[in-house]
Amino acid sequence: MRPFILAGFLMVTAVSPAISQSSGQGDVSVTIYNSNLALVQDVRQLNIPAGRSIQSFPGVSGQIRAETVSFTAPNSGIVEQNFDYDLLSPSKLMEKAVGETVTIVRINPATGSETRERAKVLAANGGVVLQIGSRIEVLRDDRLPTRVIFDKVPENLRARPTLSVTLNSSRAGTRPAQLSYLTSGLGWEADYVALFDEKAGKMDVQGWVTLTNNTGTTFDNAKTLLVAGTPGVIGRNNYSSRNNVRSAGIESADREMLGDFYLYPLAARTTIANAQTKQVSFLDVTGAPAQKTYEYSNRWLGTQDEPQSVDTVLEFSSSSDGGLGDALPAGTVRVYMKDASGQPQFIGENNIGHTPMGSELGLKTGEAFDVKVKPTVTERKRLSASKWRTSMTYEISNARPDAVTVSLIQNGLDFYWDDTRIVSESMTSKRRSSDSLVWKVPVPANGRTTVTAVFETRF
Repeated sequence: MRPFILAGFLMVTAVSPAISQSSGQGDVSVTIYNSNLALVQDVRQLNIPAGRSIQSFPGVSGQIRAETVSFTAPNSGIVEQNFDYDLLSPSKLMEKAVGETVTIVRINPATGSETRERAKVLAANGGVVLQIGSRIEVLRDDRLPTRVIFDKVPENLRARPTLSVTLNSSRAGTRPAQLSYLTSGLGWEADYVALFDEKAGKMDVQGWVTLTNNTGTTFDNAKTLLVAGTPGVIGRNNYSSRNNVRSAGIESADREMLGDFYLYPLAARTTIANAQTKQVSFLDVTGAPAQKTYEYSNRWLGTQDEPQSVDTVLEFSSSSDGGLGDALPAGTVRVYMKDASGQPQFIGENNIGHTPMGSELGLKTGEAFDVKVKPTVTERKRLSASKWRTSMTYEISNARPDAVTVSLIQNGLDFYWDDTRIVSESMTSKRRSSDSLVWKVPVPANGRTTVTAVFETRF
């Protein structure tokens, strides 16, 4: 075996046969979920003797959930299974050698002469303590060429994560055996690249599956299936975060479903290497309608000493008629626009949740430089023990050379009670819910618009 080289010229050598680095995998299928979870199904041809035997399965995930392992082979049954996840490394070799005897080889740098001593390893906790004859010595990194030679590799140290299964077989012979298990460390999400043309009111969108493997194992030539959805897993938070959907769609996507999840199979088998991020295209749309809007949300009794930038929001649809035409897996949408020279430039990003086809979406991509709102509580008057009158002024300024429309949202109207009443307003609002309303405020180019409103509440 080639020596393991450590810092400071310390080398560790094991005098035992080489351990095979072959994955040992067979026909592998991997189903990967969004929630850092995957189902691995591995069919291998095993030569199983009659009676009781131990079969080893190298090349399983280093983050295998051992309690989920399922093994099936004709005329065979499982007696016991063990998962060995202690991987062969110089430090692990030294840890396992505590209480054992090794050979220390030192080379005199001046003469080149070699000295060998047998030593008992007393400890390997942050450093190696040896007993050589009657003396106790610490194996130091003193820049002197030193090797440690081990008589053997401990049986429970593996070159890669290995599952061993004790079988009881009623006959001898080669047959297919399927190993299935759940594992962490494999996950995927969608990444979307959107090129927005504001003047044309259109955007081009390319969707990518971004697949990440941190299991410690490479899956060779795997049939890969991606599941868009969040299956319930005990001990994990399955609550979804804000998904930027304004209106949920009711169209069915032309994709295979598994229960309530959509399936995104990769077109060809692929090797999912450990510590690798792989991207595969699944959506390519040109000229989908889109528009930029401006929004500002004000909390109840929200007043600002200085004008605040409004949010820049990109609105589009996932519908089949005039939209992206697909169900959209959760992921990140990154938006670009072309500058005067025609070069695409990044203008912002936001997340979407799992979105049905036919949905209307609004993604905040940033804050406007030239469009601002200054909300002010101009009067708070107590009318009775359980009634207050609140007067608000919202001054909206626009330094752009073109007119804009700002969705001015007042939240918190019924945060505590449900009897808020609008006494007066300078322009007609639309009630979004019992808790909020919105004004669609036109603001002229290089101009200002002021909105006033009076509310009566119990607080």
